[in-house]
Amino acid sequence: MRRPLGSGRAGNGGRLRRGTAVSAAVLLAATTAAACGGRDDGDDGGTATGACEGQQTTGITDSSLKLGGIYPLSGPASAYGAIPKGIKAYFDYVNKEKGGVDGRQVEFVVRDDGYQPPKAVEEARRLVEQEQVFALFQTLGTPSTTATWDYANQRKVPQVFVATGASKWGTDDKHPWTIGWQPNYVSEARVYAQHLKQEKPKAKVAVLFQNDDFGKDLLDGFKKAIEGTEIKIVQEESYEVTDPSVEAQMRDLAGSGADVFLNVTTPKFGSQALAADAKITDWNPLHILNNVAASVTVLEPVGFKNVQGVVSSTYYKDPNDPQWADDAEMKLYQEKMKQYSPGADPNVPYHAFGWAVASSFHKTMEAAECKTREGLRDSMRNLKDVEVPMLLPGVKMSTGPDDGFPIEAMQMMKFEGERWTLTGDVIDTRKVFGPLGD
Repeated sequence: MRRPLGSGRAGNGGRLRRGTAVSAAVLLAATTAAACGGRDDGDDGGTATGACEGQQTTGITDSSLKLGGIYPLSGPASAYGAIPKGIKAYFDYVNKEKGGVDGRQVEFVVRDDGYQPPKAVEEARRLVEQEQVFALFQTLGTPSTTATWDYANQRKVPQVFVATGASKWGTDDKHPWTIGWQPNYVSEARVYAQHLKQEKPKAKVAVLFQNDDFGKDLLDGFKKAIEGTEIKIVQEESYEVTDPSVEAQMRDLAGSGADVFLNVTTPKFGSQALAADAKITDWNPLHILNNVAASVTVLEPVGFKNVQGVVSSTYYKDPNDPQWADDAEMKLYQEKMKQYSPGADPNVPYHAFGWAVASSFHKTMEAAECKTREGLRDSMRNLKDVEVPMLLPGVKMSTGPDDGFPIEAMQMMKFEGERWTLTGDVIDTRKVFGPLGD
């Protein structure tokens, strides 16, 4: 029972603070809700009626939708705490000006796990069992999502668009309730390998990686992508998220003779590695910074003059890039961030990331034939070239029975002056490299 993007009456906004609800709500036509599995507003849980009879309706009514997110608002990955601010601004905007998401006012409850998997499990339980959210939206980080996906799938709660690019979210067939959003780390690694094949076909690569599923996934993908080429990894160094610094690892890598440095880190350590690279004046490799640490907020503390020529990849529009100054979605984003999150800088890319993923959820929820947990699960796994305005032109969301990766296209970028500059064309890794297992 698909229907186009709707508009409706304005709703109420809300606040974002740790452990509390972050605004967002909406109003859907009762006839559509009844036909597609709606329930009365007074019910705290239960199942749908009508065509979607028996499906779960916990956390959703004819006029409201409750989502829960888990982020490292504190701890070593706290830079990612900017993401829910962008999500909040988007939901506040659609609640007050567009009638919400599919006619329902969205309430977004954010919990802090400090980038600690045991804490993530605790917060997931709190959101599902106490807050009774409809879905877990955006659990951040590979370790935390890995710790919670068994629980989410046992409870049959959608864990939608998790904020991590681990390849297992799209290849595993035992967790149908969990799905990623951003390009997976293996596909990202393939893009870097392709870049080196073209620009430095005999590259000697030194790698710094986070010693967990995130770091190993990207590194393993890169190793496989350079098989059969003259590109060689000459040294690897890892770090733990509890480490105070990566300076020692950087000194070791500098002695490797590598002419390429692959920086597979989260923001705190990415910034440290960039700073260390700048200090080691007798080592000047091509510096490849993975996407999850490529925010301007990671580079700025190092000094822009020290990060010139660093390369990375992206898939959504950078609010600092003047080429998007007249872009309709960017203008809307800038305006509404200032209106609904006045303390947040719209130019921080993590805010734009939040806006983009919230818009992606909006479209996915609207496409759900049943407005139930099962309906969302099915919708997120049946996306067909869905356009999200904050994504780069040519980047669309697609999933299917044999493809659990919503976004698999990226474009290389180079840091010049005080911002990233897009280079080359958008690379659809599905078409260029084939399925992930190839």
